[in-house]
Amino acid sequence: MGSMFRSEKMTLCQIFLAPEAAYNNMADLGELGCVQFRDLNHDVTNYQRKFVNEVRRCDEMERQIRYITRELEMEDIKLKDVYDDIPGAPNPREVSELEAQLEKAECEIREMSENNVNLKSNLLELTELCKVLEKTQTFFTEQTVIDMEEHANSGTFTGEQRGHLGFIAGVLSRQRVYAFERMLWRISRGNMLVKHADIEEPLQDPRTGIMTYRTAFVVFYQGEQLNARIRKVCTGFHASLYPCPNVHHERDDMLRGVRTRLEDLKLVLKRTQDQRNCILAAIAKSLPIWSIKITKMKAIYHTLNYFNIDVTSKCLIGEGWVPTLDLELVQQTIANGSATAGSTSSFLTILQTKKSPPSYYRTNKFTRGFQTLINAYGMASYREVNPALYTCITFPFLFAVMFGDLGHGFIMFLIGFWMVIDEKRLLRVKGGEIWRIMFGGRYIIMLLGLFSMYTGFTYNDTFSKSFNVFGSKWRINYNTTTVLTNDVLILNPSTDTIGTYPWGMDPIWQLADNKIIFYNSYKMKLSIIFGVLHMIFGVCLSVENMVYFKKYAYILLEFVPQVLFLILLFGYMAFMMFYKWVQYSPTTDYEPNQPACAPSVLIYFINMILFKASPKLAGCDMYMFSSQVTVERVFWIVALFCIPWMLIGKPIYIQCVRAFEKRGRREEYVEKIDIQEGDIVIEATLTDPVPHAHHEDEDDEEEEPISEIWIHQGIHTIEYVLSTISHTASYLRLWALSLAHAELSYVLWLMVMQKGLHFGGYPGAIGVYIIFWAWALLTIAIMIFMEGLSAFLHTLRLHWVEFMSKFYSGTGYPFEPFSFTAIFEASEED
Repeated sequence: MGSMFRSEKMTLCQIFLAPEAAYNNMADLGELGCVQFRDLNHDVTNYQRKFVNEVRRCDEMERQIRYITRELEMEDIKLKDVYDDIPGAPNPREVSELEAQLEKAECEIREMSENNVNLKSNLLELTELCKVLEKTQTFFTEQTVIDMEEHANSGTFTGEQRGHLGFIAGVLSRQRVYAFERMLWRISRGNMLVKHADIEEPLQDPRTGIMTYRTAFVVFYQGEQLNARIRKVCTGFHASLYPCPNVHHERDDMLRGVRTRLEDLKLVLKRTQDQRNCILAAIAKSLPIWSIKITKMKAIYHTLNYFNIDVTSKCLIGEGWVPTLDLELVQQTIANGSATAGSTSSFLTILQTKKSPPSYYRTNKFTRGFQTLINAYGMASYREVNPALYTCITFPFLFAVMFGDLGHGFIMFLIGFWMVIDEKRLLRVKGGEIWRIMFGGRYIIMLLGLFSMYTGFTYNDTFSKSFNVFGSKWRINYNTTTVLTNDVLILNPSTDTIGTYPWGMDPIWQLADNKIIFYNSYKMKLSIIFGVLHMIFGVCLSVENMVYFKKYAYILLEFVPQVLFLILLFGYMAFMMFYKWVQYSPTTDYEPNQPACAPSVLIYFINMILFKASPKLAGCDMYMFSSQVTVERVFWIVALFCIPWMLIGKPIYIQCVRAFEKRGRREEYVEKIDIQEGDIVIEATLTDPVPHAHHEDEDDEEEEPISEIWIHQGIHTIEYVLSTISHTASYLRLWALSLAHAELSYVLWLMVMQKGLHFGGYPGAIGVYIIFWAWALLTIAIMIFMEGLSAFLHTLRLHWVEFMSKFYSGTGYPFEPFSFTAIFEASEED
């Protein structure tokens, strides 16, 4: 857990790689995943880098992989996922063989695809011709066509219209038939006849594979000029024209021949498709391995382009961040890779720098989900306190306060437990982004359910029902107390209790009509108490940052006034809640401490701020304890004093430190030197500082002007003072969502499940069965998923805003090492 409290210590290293061993070294470092390389050629374009040709070569092979993958998807051939035996990066001598295999596979698939397209084109043409011949049989026997032929032979048409009656047959897209007819009507001025019939079966386009509906047509006309015009129109509408004999028996003979050719062509297509599937299946076995090798090789050359080329020393020089704990492992990996390549000139050195290192946390399956929640807000600054360590407990607990139901929590726990137990199989399931998010947070879901079971047991709430586990501690005497009026049960703790329920809520509160008043007061006060404790803990965590970064003065200038302001106001209010519970007991014998005299803590707090006296009830004390007024005024005055303390303390301190450092540097740079000219000795003063060594990429942090420091501190002070009030009120969402969840669960039971329990007889059993599943579906959909998501988002907000704002800056950047595993995970998410 050391690396969870703070990010790991990082070291900037300079890596020298021999050219003959650079590829092997980078392959080993990619498998190790411990080095984040810096781009030392950021001012050089991609086309001017050393290994641009190798990267292009990998791009071409990736293009071939994508083409083959598309062809496999078209044939519904699934690629086998490689999880266990993942190949390593290929050796440079294996690249030529891999490239040849891919080129051969691409050529084979392209040749088969072209042949398949040609065969399907022939099949489409023969199918359309067959349909045309079948449909024209009816066209030539219709009375309209016969009458038109008789008119043409008898000379009814005059001039250019008189002559032989011709026709053109073809196939057209069904959507263009209406426009096609109108165009023919216009160009012929109505001197033609168009007959068409829809083809019932959709026909497949040989290149795109899209199924389209076609229509067979025949256009009867007279004259060669109309023939040319009609053919131009058919070309414009992308109609396919086919020859059709005039004589009936010739059409029959042609139709039989076309059908025979169709059967032969379908047989050839089937055998060709079987052969294509066999070849694609053989390629599919090797394609995942080829893809992994190419991805690793491209990543290696892409990372090597970050290196500088030292021509004189004949080596590659790179820089990268390495976790300090992994330095020895990285050095050993580089040495082993160099020995494998027969070289000994690769090594690693440590650089001193003032650059801010990346933040890196070693997480496991349990902590990764919580760390992801924190990183979604902002990556922690280097070596800053990590909230994820405490979020592992506080996040499920605050969620459970709002989602307190034993039954609902148990269902949520089962969902998370199932994903945890079966995680090896579910890890391979590709269910989209929502599934990845849920599966990544499986341990969070399991803890949310477990903590909700705890708070549900405390609330004694299971699907809006209670269990009498320890026996009720209420004994109601209906003869001496007036608790029942018109079937209304009002519980009075001063007269009806015989003890205290051992844990949680007494089940009799489920029957009481004043349970909402009781739960409202109980949960509202708890939410304020939990909120104040959570914020105080966040403010205290800021001390860890101050001590680690050696800003000890900030403890007095920032932490002390902040924590005093929070404790003296809202911490005091939380204390008064506890004191009120203890002081005003329903069994007390002292009259001023009777429950009727219990004051409102909120009214006390408001009067404390306004310096007003609290109202006094008859027979009751005005205050809870004798020195309450003095204590409250002292607390309020000290809290007011903390505001200017926070406002001016830090800027004045920074101004004094800068003045002291400036005077110290002036004294440090002043050196007295003696210059002797003859017998005269002259004392001279050198005031110019000596230039210091500086890394070429090192960041020089300019001093922030003192005026901006005053402005920022003023904004920070105002924000803290106002946010202390708003954040405390924000924790009331714990109370509001808890009550809403309990009441919604009660309404769901009352309006759905309880209705079914009133049915009788055998029909009632069927009705109960149906209503139970309706109630269960609504419970899972509304109470678990919708209410659970709402409580999750509210809990996330309480941590991001109310808790982490007290100590967390989140201005760092993540550690993104050169890792093959990370590359493959990112590609799967895409």
